[in-house]
Amino acid sequence: MKKIVSILMVLAMVLSMAACSSEPAADDAYTVGICQLVQHEALDAATLGFKEALQEKLGDKVTFVEHNASGDAATCVTICNQLVAEGVDLMMGNATAALQAAAAASATIPVVGTSITDYATALEIEGWTGKTGSNITGTADLAPLDEQAAMIKELFPEAKKVGILYCSAEPNSVYQSDVISGYLTDMGFEVEVFTFADSNDVANVTTAACAAADVLYIPTDNTAASCTETIANVAIPAGKAIVAGEAGICGGCGVATLSIDYYDIGYAAGEMAYEILVNGANPGEMEIAYAADVQKLYNEANCTALGIEVPEGYAPLE
Repeated sequence: MKKIVSILMVLAMVLSMAACSSEPAADDAYTVGICQLVQHEALDAATLGFKEALQEKLGDKVTFVEHNASGDAATCVTICNQLVAEGVDLMMGNATAALQAAAAASATIPVVGTSITDYATALEIEGWTGKTGSNITGTADLAPLDEQAAMIKELFPEAKKVGILYCSAEPNSVYQSDVISGYLTDMGFEVEVFTFADSNDVANVTTAACAAADVLYIPTDNTAASCTETIANVAIPAGKAIVAGEAGICGGCGVATLSIDYYDIGYAAGEMAYEILVNGANPGEMEIAYAADVQKLYNEANCTALGIEVPEGYAPLE
């Protein structure tokens, strides 16, 4: 009889342990790998938001393995392969090249992207539905391009030619350039595209753009965002205003922007990561999330330097 009771007690313990292990693993520890393409204000804010969202929910149960590729897409590949080899529980890809590297590195480890302009373009997905259908989800940084085009018209109604300036190696920038070019053309502007291959070409290409165009537009381009001082040193003395795709670029070399908050989209990406890690959400079935709000902002110093009067409805950059 004692033997039977002992067996029953062991079985009860095993069943109890199994029941505990089947619950959401909120008490488990997680290792999250982060690959950020380059260091600049917007991407830094997105990474911070991502980390703080997970830390608020998991505390010391989450450990981050964080790497910055210093603007090199090939380094993103190396980083993500290393994260896979280390067995991280989830990867975060901050910017398009980082997301692409994470996607190529693993088809099974969950990947959450942030600061991605267009997931269909980044991942070469046809018949886009709003979900990737794979191990990937995340948040986008695309502000309404039609409204950005309207901003150029509002601020510079006498301008005839808009120069679009970006890095040809960034598919996110190519996408934005193609889309906003259509809006600008419909508004009666002549549009010319000026591209640099990397940071070494920025000054020369900016000089050419300033000579050819009345006003410049820079999309959410990571290379440009890391070279705003170089661009400003050319554009401001040339008397050419720049409308930017996001606040970081505007703060460095622009006069105005219609921008999202990068911390907010990073934070939202962190919340998505939590749902995947703890509650077992399927990334492929999670809708790509977009910023809820955009804001018209202006760079007071650059507007003053160029003699630009900003109409009502614009807030100063902080």
